[in-house]
Amino acid sequence: MDFTNATVHAKANIYFEGRVISHTVITHESHHKTVGVILPGTYHFGTGKAERMDIVEGSCEVVLDGTDKTLSHAAGHAFDVPANSGFTITVKLDPCHYICSFLGA
Repeated sequence: MDFTNATVHAKANIYFEGRVISHTVITHESHHKTVGVILPGTYHFGTGKAERMDIVEGSCEVVLDGTDKTLSHAAGHAFDVPANSGFTITVKLDPCHYICSFLGA
């Protein structure tokens, strides 16, 4: 996925003692995204806005809040997370590269 005429924030978003790092991207249509990498481990993220997570490289397992079903996602796949919710993501081997798109207004 490429972004043309986008603004990238140079300062990283750092979570879980540096095990998850992303950078904010604002597209020319004013859509907010983050582009990042998740190192092996298990992490829980809360959401304010609805999100779409596109897996660019690597793989992960995800459990959405309110469910007990583990879904596996590899490069080329995506999953959606409802607003005011969250998810637990597990990366087992190689780092998982992702693009998170914040949906809605």
